[in-house]
Amino acid sequence: MKSRTTLIQAAFVAALVAAPALSFAQVQGNGPVTRAEVKSELIQLEKAGYNPATANDATYPSDIQAAEARVSRQEGLAQQAPAADTSGYGPSTSGSAQSGQPATVRPSQSVYFGN
Repeated sequence: MKSRTTLIQAAFVAALVAAPALSFAQVQGNGPVTRAEVKSELIQLEKAGYNPATANDATYPSDIQAAEARVSRQEGLAQQAPAADTSGYGPSTSGSAQSGQPATVRPSQSVYFGN
């Protein structure tokens, strides 16, 4: 009977420990794309100079590739811009300060001093 309650307690503790690991959301990079994502990407490409109405001409692959390159350059520049610090702890400082006094040097004495 005691071993059964110990087994139940061990299973409960194991489930309690494993629960947080299983509760985190999994982000899928290769998951299905929503309509809103496709529409926003198409709008970005149109702003970069791509016209989907003329996509059937002979320069189609190079047109879309050039527009995608412009969009990726714009996104790269946007990612390089420093983000505002919203941590509430103020800016980082690059100075240093020390306080106190130098350690005093005492003469070394033998372990047997005074005997």
